[in-house]
Amino acid sequence: MYLEGVGPRVFAHRGLSLDAPENTLLAFRHALAVGATHIETDVHATDDGIAVLSHDAEHDVAGTRIRLDQLTMGELRRVGLGQGQSFASLREGLDVFPEARFNIDVKSLAAVEATAAAVRDAGAIDRVLITSFSENRRRRTAALLPGVATSASASVLMRAILAAELGLAAPVRHSLRSFAAVQVPESVRFLRILTPRFIRGMHAAAVEVHVWTINDAESMIRLLDLGVDGIVTDRCDLAVAIIAARA
Repeated sequence: MYLEGVGPRVFAHRGLSLDAPENTLLAFRHALAVGATHIETDVHATDDGIAVLSHDAEHDVAGTRIRLDQLTMGELRRVGLGQGQSFASLREGLDVFPEARFNIDVKSLAAVEATAAAVRDAGAIDRVLITSFSENRRRRTAALLPGVATSASASVLMRAILAAELGLAAPVRHSLRSFAAVQVPESVRFLRILTPRFIRGMHAAAVEVHVWTINDAESMIRLLDLGVDGIVTDRCDLAVAIIAARA
């Protein structure tokens, strides 16, 4: 299962891109080499319906603006991103790193079926988690992958946050009954999300709490002390070392 094993978990945000372009196979390889077991990545769809690894839908490449949905996967593979890397498909990532677990953010409606096809074809349902800001995209993708782990989308999460802060255990459990985790920032504007009461409420509902995007040691230690179950970070090397030292 996606969340089996002892935590806390380190989610390498777009891989480890200190010496590699983000969301590339090289960035993933660097992350896994330092001890991360979970890769956080983002998926769009190409013009020919392939799930491609990228946070943004558009890129500036050699002075030219390109849109991923207007190019085929074959064309994108010829685009240089630096360090000998180009765009890779989700299927490639799953195949090249068969022991890694992938946290997949579905970034567009067109990517829903492409993502599900890549996961199915790789036989990777048990080692991916599907997430999306959009509940519609999350729900559609999950429906194509029966039994896949998912985390709460923004609309579901806001209801759970309110119920948790009010100490309403039953509504929290009900709203999160089909989720494996909630993945949240510490705060949004003036609203602090990650409070001790929130964490207790999520744990009482049997879901893990993963916080993003945390890149400094002091914050990592403070959040681990609060009881978070996972840290999403650009510095998975630092997070792995901190967790190992605490153990």
